[in-house]
Amino acid sequence: MSPPEAEGAALWEQHAGWWQEHFTDGADPEYTEQILPLVARWAVGLDRVCEVGCGEGQVARVVAAAGARQVVGVDPSQHQVAVAVERGGGPRYVRGDAAALPLADASVDGVVVCLVFEHLDDVEVPLREVARVLAPGGRFLLLINHPLLQTPQSGWVEDHLVDPPERYWQLGEYLRAQAVVEEVSRGVHIRFVHRPLGVYLNAAADAGFVLVHVDEPAPPPGFLAAAPAHAAAAHIPRLLGLSWRKPSPPGVGLGTSASGGMATSAAADAPS
Repeated sequence: MSPPEAEGAALWEQHAGWWQEHFTDGADPEYTEQILPLVARWAVGLDRVCEVGCGEGQVARVVAAAGARQVVGVDPSQHQVAVAVERGGGPRYVRGDAAALPLADASVDGVVVCLVFEHLDDVEVPLREVARVLAPGGRFLLLINHPLLQTPQSGWVEDHLVDPPERYWQLGEYLRAQAVVEEVSRGVHIRFVHRPLGVYLNAAADAGFVLVHVDEPAPPPGFLAAAPAHAAAAHIPRLLGLSWRKPSPPGVGLGTSASGGMATSAAADAPS
């Protein structure tokens, strides 16, 4: 983990309680009305699933409720994993890093990563790790803040030089990869890493994934109703969902690890 990434991880550790209060357990309409239902639909038919960057476990719990027999959530934050274990719901949780997942090769048939990669300096190594732990024929769902429409410095602009005044959404510097620390709430600072969409697509292709579906949903009703200003953003997607599959070699079906399950490294079997 690079020093800037370590700083970002420390901010997430510091503000874990803020995240849990405002974005989990039904508190956030973008999760309850959009992200969690999307994940539930994706997870149908999966048996062994890993969530990378699971936080307090709400996505992993939805995967388990959708029928997956074995679900493991991996997160570097001690506070997030502790709350995930406390809230239960079926999955198992371990502390770990996206660049070195504590799972055996080809041990899961699904991997989900939700709003995580935009906080990492490097996505190539984590994508290769996803490919390593995913069995041939397995499914991979990546959910990110829309990299075109949610770039740093994007936002509403009021143009009073015309009559009547106009209001439009200004895009930030989309093509410039950059890391910024934003104050997302009073006294809460979170590090974001912006990169163009092509970086994600090319890195996933290099890791061996085949893109099968793209979701660009409109903001959900609960978000639009939360503030008058949000109504004007009804046609500006905040979320981008990319669904990939790891191809199977000819004549090879969905595989399992040698143990027949999602074996993890011994050091990561319990949160510390």
